[in-house]
Amino acid sequence: MQLFHDTLETPIGELTIEADSTAVRTILFDQPIASRNPNDVTRQCRQQLEEYFQGERTGFALPLVFQGAAFQEEVWRALLHVPFAKTASYGEQARRIERPKAVRAGGAANGQNKHTIVIPCHRVIGANGSLTGYGGGLERKKWLLEHEGRVAAKSLAAKSG
Repeated sequence: MQLFHDTLETPIGELTIEADSTAVRTILFDQPIASRNPNDVTRQCRQQLEEYFQGERTGFALPLVFQGAAFQEEVWRALLHVPFAKTASYGEQARRIERPKAVRAGGAANGQNKHTIVIPCHRVIGANGSLTGYGGGLERKKWLLEHEGRVAAKSLAAKSG
């Protein structure tokens, strides 16, 4: 299987996109590559991420390849239901997958998410509202949540104005 790579410089660091001929396999921060060799899938992902960072996109329509255990994939799919500019606690996510005692296991699965931003694990916070755990670092998590809040507020103001 041939893999294709592209990079995107963002306000919070460089993202590396890896795809095969049909779907995105990973989107990760701080993953240097020897050389870019984009294809249509990586270009589509790059474009959607650029639109997200420009405040023009609140959701993604990308083919994704999940690479994990069945439980991890269940957690990642549940993350897709956390709305843009909203947050959910780890406990809420555990209840969403009907495993209320799997809070820590769900958190560990979040940490293994290979599709950063597109699968929005940055929207999961502690029960007390604290920012906890994010593979890209808490400063990035904070920035992403603030970015989404600004975009949502701007959209709401435009609708009511």
